[in-house]
Amino acid sequence: MSDSNINMVAPPEGVVGEGFFATKLNDVVGLARANSLWPLPFATSCCGIEFMATMASHYDLARFGSERVSFSPRQADMLMVMGTISKKMGPILRQVYEQMAEPRWVIAVGACASSGGIFDTYSVLQGIDKVIPVDVYVPGCPPRPEQIVDGVMKLQELVRTESVRRRSSPEYQELLASYNIK
Repeated sequence: MSDSNINMVAPPEGVVGEGFFATKLNDVVGLARANSLWPLPFATSCCGIEFMATMASHYDLARFGSERVSFSPRQADMLMVMGTISKKMGPILRQVYEQMAEPRWVIAVGACASSGGIFDTYSVLQGIDKVIPVDVYVPGCPPRPEQIVDGVMKLQELVRTESVRRRSSPEYQELLASYNIK
């Protein structure tokens, strides 16, 4: 191709030289959010033990910006539900989710949180997506720490590419309304 059709425009005054670059606000905010997710573990059984291994020095989830594990929903933005959730715990899980500030994301870790697992009984919730919206599912019974790290990395990719205005979109409001969340 010929370069004769390309007209180069000089950069505006004041934004030239070392230390300047141009990008989009969505990209910068997405990068910051993706690399500073604060997890709130909601662990009830064996998946919680695997999560402990994930946070330990060998797997070190802190490498991905999840250094600070929060045990307060008001200070977390990534809810990690691990293990069997009974139907009696469903309203508590929902309350924890509603107490989290926007933007918030959910990872269902393990077969029990994703689909009830081997417990196909009247007392076990057959997937937490019956109560709250889920962003990433991590399969396994229990999943290995590598799988949990992979689930966090998938969530980071989702967060990195998400629009800043997605949470105020009509589609998102409709999703929350389908769960009776305001």
